[in-house]
Amino acid sequence: MTARATFGAELRRLRTSAGLSLAELAGRVHYSKGYLSKVETGLAAPNSALAALCESEFGTPGALTALVPAETGKRRTRPDVRPSGLPPAPADFTGRDSESRAVREILESDGGVCVISGMGGAGKTALAVRCAYRLEPSFADGSLFLDLRGTSDEPVTPADAHDRLLRILEVPADRIPADPDDRAALFRTCLRGRSFLLVLDNAGSTGQVRPLLPAEPKCRVLITSRSRLPALDEAEHVSLGVLPSASATALVAALTGATPDAALRIADRCGRLPLAIRIAAARLRAHPAWDVAELERRLTDETRRLGELDDGERSLAAAFRLSVRQLERPEARLFGLLALHPGPDFDVTAAQALGTLDAVAAERLLDRLHQAYLLTQPELGRYGFHDLVRVFAASDGSGGSDGSGEDALRRLADFSVATAERADRAMSGPRYRPEVTYPPGLPEIEFPDQESAIAWFRAEWPNLVALCRRTEEPERCWQLAFFLRGFFYLTKLWDPWIATHRWARAAAEALGNRWAAATTTANLGIAYVDRGDLDEASRCYRQALREYREIGDRHGEATALAHSAWAEHYRGNHEQALRDLRSAADFYELTGNRRSGAITTRGVALVLTALGRPAEAARLVEETLAVFEELGLELDVVMGLNCLGWARFRAGDHPGAESAYREAAARADACGSTHEAARAYLGLGNVAAAQGIAEEAAAQWDRAEAAHPDLDPVTVGEAAARAEFR
Repeated sequence: MTARATFGAELRRLRTSAGLSLAELAGRVHYSKGYLSKVETGLAAPNSALAALCESEFGTPGALTALVPAETGKRRTRPDVRPSGLPPAPADFTGRDSESRAVREILESDGGVCVISGMGGAGKTALAVRCAYRLEPSFADGSLFLDLRGTSDEPVTPADAHDRLLRILEVPADRIPADPDDRAALFRTCLRGRSFLLVLDNAGSTGQVRPLLPAEPKCRVLITSRSRLPALDEAEHVSLGVLPSASATALVAALTGATPDAALRIADRCGRLPLAIRIAAARLRAHPAWDVAELERRLTDETRRLGELDDGERSLAAAFRLSVRQLERPEARLFGLLALHPGPDFDVTAAQALGTLDAVAAERLLDRLHQAYLLTQPELGRYGFHDLVRVFAASDGSGGSDGSGEDALRRLADFSVATAERADRAMSGPRYRPEVTYPPGLPEIEFPDQESAIAWFRAEWPNLVALCRRTEEPERCWQLAFFLRGFFYLTKLWDPWIATHRWARAAAEALGNRWAAATTTANLGIAYVDRGDLDEASRCYRQALREYREIGDRHGEATALAHSAWAEHYRGNHEQALRDLRSAADFYELTGNRRSGAITTRGVALVLTALGRPAEAARLVEETLAVFEELGLELDVVMGLNCLGWARFRAGDHPGAESAYREAAARADACGSTHEAARAYLGLGNVAAAQGIAEEAAAQWDRAEAAHPDLDPVTVGEAAARAEFR
């Protein structure tokens, strides 16, 4: 059997064992189906590039390369060599199909310069080498590969790069000029009229790369870098993120034999970075006593994870450290301080607060960190960390081991409370707020209207919750919870509402601030009653009422009494609820607190409706609406309209109820309350059902379910009424 036939037979055996058709293999290695068929039958000569690509697909390194027929010695028509300096193609390469297509399309275009950029460990070199092997047959003169060592202490200079490339092209040493410009000119001359694929790995900067770009239009250049190299105008860019979950899981399974569920967990703990996954697999191979469960256990502890991702020769922390070493001092300082931010992401103003920077400087430094792939940008104006980069940044010591980290967190807490208070004022209007003082020089965000304030809370509330838990300033903890309460009431985010107020209660008690403790407890009760946990709500109200009485706070006492009345109303104790609400309303009238008085009167109306006096209730609600409109309390207006619709519905005034509910639905969207919108739709459905319009009723109930599912029939009368029509 000839060498060609031997290679072809083994290729066919490996292909059929892998369950691939000729067409499927052709699509993966980017050789034609016809050529592969001839190779398998021995009619066409294989080459080492094809062997390497097929070995990568089959996971059989070396199986085909050893069978490639030797050169026949046939006389070449050109005197120059055809170098192929590519490193071995990576085994078990997984995913990156869309990125591979993008690289191929760029290198087949007229410009022909492609930059693959990504964070350390993302697999840039592996992708570049794989793409280069697939494209190399298209270049008559071969490929040139050079590691520019852009992240090392001694990166390859353009002059050194030209020297190495000229030697690869077999230019005699005595013909290589000493002058850098002359070397560059000779390199361009050597490429004239020739077709090369030039792979420049690990570029550090545009300045390192641009002198190496050939002028010959038949040449193409593939560059990898940990920087986005935005100044390289000649290039098109492919940004490499983490592996998709399915690809990362498949890679773990292939390297470790883990079950799909375990492979998924390990992939996630490796941040879906190919380098981290390969290191983890190497650690498993190096320890025969380990099994997959032991590897998974070792990767579970976030504080130890980077240490586990080190196989003695490769280290994920070292890969990240190389990226950080490229930073200038201000960038490195901010990188470390940002790792102290406890939330999932942050904006420019948070970076200003942490780093005591002005807006221009903060934005510039964030952009540089993003260019270096040390920060992600999930959306315009917001930044974050890859999980493992955050762990590295927090453990690297650049976050302020000299005490600057504590100062930075304190500034962040000061800024966050100040901004939350400003947003709460814009969103909730004139309600009582304690006087809070702030240090000078904090960044300021202005909220011209309620909508902008709600938008800020929606973006920031996970960060504020994380900060409330993390801050070592107990004063800021309870203040932050206090200013979050209005947003949580609007959005019905009960779990974070309850969590922040529990931490805030503990912080207030640690300070000995009895007013803050009582107020936090009362606000915690609102969360419980809003969620339908009436027993826990009443416990909070009793405790708050007792503490207010002990410190002689009549206003707090009235507020706790009014809130407690809501729980009694929902229990069905309407007479007691009515007495307590009227007592609180009398106090608010006496003290001139129109906002709290109107809210309490709205509660009286709901109780009167439950007591079978809906007409009286409707008149009271109409009075409160005028107060809410005058004070600009949009959410309270919507709640009042729904209350009015409910009273009219119970009074049998279906047209009046429909009118109130329709206005409530229209205005609920403007104030951002999906809960009140759903309540209005339920009410409209109930009105339609009561009038026998079944199709309209069903449509409105569906809208309610889409806006805010599963409204509690205990606390929402419209939900209970709907059940009557089933």
